Amino acid sequence: MPVLAPAVVGGPRLAQERRLVTELPGPRSRELAERLRGAVARGVSTTMPVFAAAAGGGVVVDVDGNSLIDLGSGIAVTTVGTSDPAVVDAVTTQAAAFTHTCFMVTPYEGYVAVAERLNALTPGDHDKRTALFNSGAEAVENAVKIARAYTGRSAVVAFDHGYHGRTNLTLALTAKNQPYKSGFGPFAPEVYRAPLSYPYRDGLDGAAAAARAISTIEKQVGAENLAALVIEPIQGEGGFIVPAPGFLPALVEWCRAHDVVLVADEVQTGIARTGAVYASEHFGIVPDLVVSAKGLAGGLPLSAVTGRAEIMDAAHAGGLGGTYGGNPVACAAALAVLDAVVADGLVDRARRIEELMLGRLHALQSRDARIGDVRGRGAMIAVELVGPVVGEPDAALAKAVAAAAHAAGVIVLTCGTYGNVLRFLPPLAIPDALLLEALDVLDAAFEATR
Repeated sequence: MPVLAPAVVGGPRLAQERRLVTELPGPRSRELAERLRGAVARGVSTTMPVFAAAAGGGVVVDVDGNSLIDLGSGIAVTTVGTSDPAVVDAVTTQAAAFTHTCFMVTPYEGYVAVAERLNALTPGDHDKRTALFNSGAEAVENAVKIARAYTGRSAVVAFDHGYHGRTNLTLALTAKNQPYKSGFGPFAPEVYRAPLSYPYRDGLDGAAAAARAISTIEKQVGAENLAALVIEPIQGEGGFIVPAPGFLPALVEWCRAHDVVLVADEVQTGIARTGAVYASEHFGIVPDLVVSAKGLAGGLPLSAVTGRAEIMDAAHAGGLGGTYGGNPVACAAALAVLDAVVADGLVDRARRIEELMLGRLHALQSRDARIGDVRGRGAMIAVELVGPVVGEPDAALAKAVAAAAHAAGVIVLTCGTYGNVLRFLPPLAIPDALLLEALDVLDAAFEATR
């Protein structure tokens, strides 16, 4: 008998099973796709050809009644599961009280409570402050503003393969041209790029990779001009690249020595996703500023910059904020999510998912030379697909495997600078049996594409 998970408080419970009752897409999804094409801008694309009607635990149910296994979590957003009962209850209660006043006009306790929680949860025991925003990109952009205000410098360094958002400044920080940057420039100035540690492709240990990056920064930018170094501790859209041990600590040490603000973009990695509350913990680093978003509020738009009090307080009064930043309903959701991280043991749950996934994916790799690398932490795991002879990136294979998985009822995402990485971001609420079934489907998808 399939496990049941609530879709909404007091509502129907969703069977935790893969169930296909029509071809994908079904007739209702095809009808909605026609409406989409006539109403939605062409630049807004979709991964799956189906329309969601309900979700919960580890499944998404479409409008035709098909139940799909979710290995995407809305791109790492529904970490605690879609419509987690505690989140829904908190949102309902807050919405009944008030949905908006603007924190900059009449503040409210929820914003302060979220700030207090993030000050306690982010790495380091120093005095901290937090500012809340709406999206990951907005928070990254504000982290750069704060660093510039604190240092009085203008230059910013980001890294190869990095992704930081779709605003003008964060597109300048982002390394991937298609589909993000092409045709949208010119971008914000004073943004520079340094080489990342990419163990599978560069073969460097952490010390050597850090020395290469630091040399590039010193020659092309100069520490005296640099406000901030912005980096994802584990890259997201760039391909779930985990840097070699020692790389991040060396960058932190260099930043400390030169009064450069180190900004950890933990938009995708934060809030228990990687088997730590923040991925920085895996590497033993304490960033100056930490950016949170995605998994923070259970699907509601909320992001944050949290960091050293003296840096966060460098911006003048009124210099930070936004009409919707720290919306009270989103704050209520975030407090419920942060409670669930502790009460439901989600850090340990992410580690269990890592164990299950890595075991199966390494076994698949041993049988299939097209899987060049298996990597990641917690419930943020990826495989890099390559040609079997010289290891060239194989984007066509990644697309074909993902399409086969989609047709069989498993939501899988692709990523990577070369488009050749399959990424897996299951909600931490997914049952083991459902996760293992998804991996069975993935095995079959690889076999079907030989």
